[in-house]
Amino acid sequence: MAAALELFGARDAEDVSIDDVASAAGASRALVYHYFGGKQELYVAALRSAAGQLEARLRPQDGGSPLDDLASGLGRYFDFVEEHAAGFAALLRGGPANRTGEVGEIVDGVRQRLFRLVQRQMRVEEPSPALRTTLRSWIASVETAGLDWLEHRDIERTTLERMLVEQMVALLGVAARHDPDARRLLEQHG
Repeated sequence: MAAALELFGARDAEDVSIDDVASAAGASRALVYHYFGGKQELYVAALRSAAGQLEARLRPQDGGSPLDDLASGLGRYFDFVEEHAAGFAALLRGGPANRTGEVGEIVDGVRQRLFRLVQRQMRVEEPSPALRTTLRSWIASVETAGLDWLEHRDIERTTLERMLVEQMVALLGVAARHDPDARRLLEQHG
């Protein structure tokens, strides 16, 4: 599984063969087929593994203000990004062709659970449309920042994490100009 995640994280799934995975894992092609059936099944299993590891890491650990909890969750998110770079990249990498069927369900499931986690950390029961859009936009920024950081590593991780928390505050500020729920949230946590 680790070899598959490494390869799928570094290259498009279409460019990875069962032989590549078997060779990287030091296993026979037949053994990989025996356990996974084929490349698509192996890819799905690798993504499920990465998704499960990320979600386990992000279990809420409430204890501070909403922004403190958000920052803490972001730290655990980037711990995963750093420790499991290949799994993170494999989970989020690829174009629309990789977002259909089971693969799309895995990625969308992770995003939905991340949304609920951020919603919980921000202590939002039922977000208004503007607030929902704000939280989802921020999650997309975090994903993109994670991939960019893995590629370049030209910014300190702690600086990036602080920037992302500040981006949340800025996004809430914009939403607050259009939405009373976002305004109340910003006032409560600002």
